[in-house]
Amino acid sequence: MHSIHDDTCPNFEGTLELIGRRWTGSVVQAAARGARRFGEYRAMIDGISDRLLSQRLKELEAAGLIDRAVVPTTPVQILYQLTPDGQALIEALLPLSQWSLRRSGLRGAKRVPVA
Repeated sequence: MHSIHDDTCPNFEGTLELIGRRWTGSVVQAAARGARRFGEYRAMIDGISDRLLSQRLKELEAAGLIDRAVVPTTPVQILYQLTPDGQALIEALLPLSQWSLRRSGLRGAKRVPVA
């Protein structure tokens, strides 16, 4: 048996902590569904505050999952989109999303207790 404290564990835990933060999954999902401007994110994510949305976008940008582009128009436009790593994260999370749907019974599946 290998220790859970090898080189992969801290990276994996860091990813889970980033994605597990409140609203982060919603922001990534909104990006995957085509949100580009701040107002589009806000419209797609019911209940998120402007401050928290701004914070999550900055965190995702710092993590290399979202690109932020400034369009020098009048007024200035700020556009956000998933990076290739952000898109790969969405693809990696799809099985987890499908698992969650099965567990919640949203697809008519019977909820089976975990042994």
